[in-house]
Amino acid sequence: MRLVDVGGRLVELHIRRSKRVNGHRLYVRQGLPPELVVRPRASESYIDDAIAMHRSWLERQLANVTEPCLGLERLHLTEAQGRREAHARILLIAQSEAAALGVTFTRLTLRDQRSRWGSCSSKGALSFNWRLVLAPHDVLDYVVVHEVCHLAEHHHGHAFWQLVERRRPKYLESKRWLDEHGWELLAYRPPLEVAA
Repeated sequence: MRLVDVGGRLVELHIRRSKRVNGHRLYVRQGLPPELVVRPRASESYIDDAIAMHRSWLERQLANVTEPCLGLERLHLTEAQGRREAHARILLIAQSEAAALGVTFTRLTLRDQRSRWGSCSSKGALSFNWRLVLAPHDVLDYVVVHEVCHLAEHHHGHAFWQLVERRRPKYLESKRWLDEHGWELLAYRPPLEVAA
């Protein structure tokens, strides 16, 4: 991690080494510090040059970052608490929707994914991001219904979206909410313990 002067303000820039890059890559994601990914043996001077090369781009990107508005920083929900609550709510919806559609799932797991909300494997295993518990109920409900619908329609074609719409006619509102605010859920950093 480095503190970098970007347009007159100090910005925390994370440096990550990866075998997957030949040169370097710079990422700016909503709710997370910018990240510079460099090859494993990149020298400090190489990192300095990469930062200097992209400083104006970084300044433009940071100027467009949206400020959080959900107030999640006031929460004291630990990951363990969030996982328990998410599992209970998601399992109830998944069981109900699977029964309504006449499909079954083999298992349901919760993960701490950085970019996905849910998935459905070809073997019928459902997986969800535990941070969905931070979203309004309709949003969590939509994601679960979306994945359960994949048990019947294993694609994102027209038939799949028709099924989702039949099950949740107002799903687009939830999808839009997630597109707009999902980054805030992903940026939530739970406390390690509940405050006394």
